[in-house]
Amino acid sequence: MPKVTIRPKNIVVEAPEGTTIMEAAQVAGYYWPTTCGGEGRCTTCACLVLSGMEHLSPRGPSEERVLAEERGPSVLGQPVRLACQAQLHGDVEVEKLGVRDPHSIGLESGAE
Repeated sequence: MPKVTIRPKNIVVEAPEGTTIMEAAQVAGYYWPTTCGGEGRCTTCACLVLSGMEHLSPRGPSEERVLAEERGPSVLGQPVRLACQAQLHGDVEVEKLGVRDPHSIGLESGAE
């Protein structure tokens, strides 16, 4: 099964091929920031792909449109993906602030 490594927290989750990055984290019990609930209408879930871009499904027209509208057309030249749209076909490493274990809510003192 493909592995997703999520930086900076060094979270590693596995998920069946075809699962989105966000689904992989959520099924493993992690909170992934989103405003639209994973419908691909906002960019709150967007993550920077550090490695393994070739192991993700290609960006579709709606993902490109949302990214360009919300973050400017230059984002399309960067390794940024909507985690709710990018399907896994191999191992990837991404960077996304705000991903956390729901059991840690209220236990964190702000220090990592």
